[in-house]
Amino acid sequence: MSPPLGARLPGRPALPLELLPDTIAICRLPAGTSLPAWAHPSSTFLTVTWTAEELSITTVQHAVPPGLPCERDYRALRVRGPLPLDLIGILAAMADPLAEAGLGIFAISTYDTDYVLVKARDLDVALAALERAGHRIQRLERL
Repeated sequence: MSPPLGARLPGRPALPLELLPDTIAICRLPAGTSLPAWAHPSSTFLTVTWTAEELSITTVQHAVPPGLPCERDYRALRVRGPLPLDLIGILAAMADPLAEAGLGIFAISTYDTDYVLVKARDLDVALAALERAGHRIQRLERL
C-alpha cells in the first residue's frame, strides 16, 4: 500500500527549509556568451553555469533586462545548510512530494546546500506538499 499523497516516507529526512523572498528568473544565453553586466555578484541570488551548449543564469528577476527570453516568476526554497556532500536523499526528500503534487521543479545544488525553485503561481501548493511531507519552512524577509 502506498503512503498518502505528500506523506513523509521512511528514511527521508524532515528538512529545515527557507523560502527566499525574491522572485527568480532562469535565463539561457548562447554558448560562448560573456557574463552580462546585469548578472552581478552583488545580487542576493545568482548562479552561473557555462557549458559547451549554453550559459545558464539564475538570478533575482528584477535584475534581468525586460524582453530577454527567460523563464520568469520562480520562487526558491533553500535547505538550511551547510550540508555534508555525502548526505543522501536531500533533493529527493523535496522533489518527491512536489512531483506527487504535480509540480515541476528547477533544482540547484551548491557546495553547501540545495535549492528547489517552483513557479510562483504554485507556491501555496508547493509549501503545503512540503509541510505534509514533514519539512519545516521559514519565510525569509528582504533585507
